Amino acid sequence: MKSQTKQLSIFALGGVGEIGKNMYAIQYADDIAVIDCGSKFPDESLLGIDLIIPDITYLIENSEKVRALIITHGHEDHIGGIPYVMKQLNIPIYATRLTMGLIEVKLKEAGLLADTERHVIHAETSLTLGALTATFFRTNHSIPDCLGVAFHTPEGTVVHTGDFKFDLTPVSGQYPDLHRMATIGSSGVLALLSESTNAERPGFTPSERIVGESIAEAFIKAKQKVFLSTFASNVHRLQQVIDAAMLTNRKLALLGRSMVNVVRIASELGYLTIPEGLLIEANEVGGLAPERVAILCTGSQGEPMAALSRLASNSYRQVEVLAGDTVILAATPIPGNERNVARTVDNLLRLGAKVIYGSGTVTGMHVSGHASQEELKLMLTLMKPRYFIPIHGEFRMLHQHGLLAEAVGVEPGNTFILNNGDIVDIENGLARQARKITAGNTLVDGWGIGDVGNIVLRDRKHLSEDGILVVVVTLSKTDSKILSGPDIISRGFVYVRESEGLLDEASRIVSGTISKLLAENVNQWNTIKVSVKDALGRYLYEHTGRRPVILPIIMEI
Repeated sequence: MKSQTKQLSIFALGGVGEIGKNMYAIQYADDIAVIDCGSKFPDESLLGIDLIIPDITYLIENSEKVRALIITHGHEDHIGGIPYVMKQLNIPIYATRLTMGLIEVKLKEAGLLADTERHVIHAETSLTLGALTATFFRTNHSIPDCLGVAFHTPEGTVVHTGDFKFDLTPVSGQYPDLHRMATIGSSGVLALLSESTNAERPGFTPSERIVGESIAEAFIKAKQKVFLSTFASNVHRLQQVIDAAMLTNRKLALLGRSMVNVVRIASELGYLTIPEGLLIEANEVGGLAPERVAILCTGSQGEPMAALSRLASNSYRQVEVLAGDTVILAATPIPGNERNVARTVDNLLRLGAKVIYGSGTVTGMHVSGHASQEELKLMLTLMKPRYFIPIHGEFRMLHQHGLLAEAVGVEPGNTFILNNGDIVDIENGLARQARKITAGNTLVDGWGIGDVGNIVLRDRKHLSEDGILVVVVTLSKTDSKILSGPDIISRGFVYVRESEGLLDEASRIVSGTISKLLAENVNQWNTIKVSVKDALGRYLYEHTGRRPVILPIIMEI
């Protein structure tokens, strides 16, 4: 796609119409700045897929124009795609100290740390990126070191809020910079991209500080061990757990790789204050009195292999949940995870634990990190944009955010609700949405990036539903006769010992089909394989109602 010299373009590459996988881009002439590079987890229909990242076809095609990848904060839906994207498009990364620390762990694991250009930024940073100039303003969220970005272009200023809330009593002391936001707004904002996660929730999002009070109260009341599970990246919450452990004279153990990594990085960089001697190893838990122990672990979303799920199923080797222990789920289930969370809670209750779970507003153990309606309206009022693009949310959230924008003065028709791949072009102050680029999901399976497509997924679904039959036949090269077989191997189709009659008849059908073809001088392997699959497939469906994957293997000797 050719750049247009005096045209400003805003690209939605990921994060609109969905939660997660956030990525956006701003382009003026031959200069592109990318904002965020997130990932999201697959649903159960994407069998075997580990991660979903944005499709960056457009960025690869225009790689010589991409000046920077700017990261607003350190959550997975904003940084999770970085190591995979960097393998395809090595560009400079700009992020705050904590965010960069989390990114560097990912780059190191991927073997990319030494080859990736990295720059630490802060609220006072100004970046010149060709025709674009990026400045920043401090916001707050459920992780420290969050920034919003203002791109100053020849067409005007475009603001990207990142994820935010207006917490006026933050645990970390990092206050949102309302004055800077108001200054940007008073200078004129051409377009505002603002997150929409809580656009359907009225009022204000409560301060994280109230969660600390609830956690401390639960620690005081607990008679035995306390287990608390939350998002590892919620550094503010981790600090409040550390404070509660100190208050109740408990030692604290960390379970889960991501929890250990985040605590280590955040403490090294000064974002967590951990008194000397507070932390213990998991294997030390059993040697202490139960009322002197707290455990901070991953698994608040019921992930099967996370620490809390393994504790609930009594399969964590070094630590166990006993009757009378207190377990706190300090997070609300992400939509789609409710069943896994409920299963974990059931298992914990079977072990005799006291489990504190459910809506954060009821338990006091969780508040959102995202702005509710009144805060979204406040951001719109501070920025006073001519054009508004709601981002980071499912379509109903984007729609509701658009209504909020009109309620505070954005003119009807000046809100653009996009799909991934849509572009808003602004030229001479006039915006239009008429173009699209390639966008969507890139599937990550192991170290493979984008090499699993619809055909592979269809085969995996087929295998998961009806299994596979492998048919092995050896033919004579000289006289075209069957020397051995057919041998039939069943995996996931039927249990061989209970289906001997079915498989014997299947073997006879294969043998008869091949013998008939050979008698007719048909000896092309592909023709023989297709005929075997057709004949055997019909028989099996008639007798079982199933359509397994049939894989004929024909050898000649």
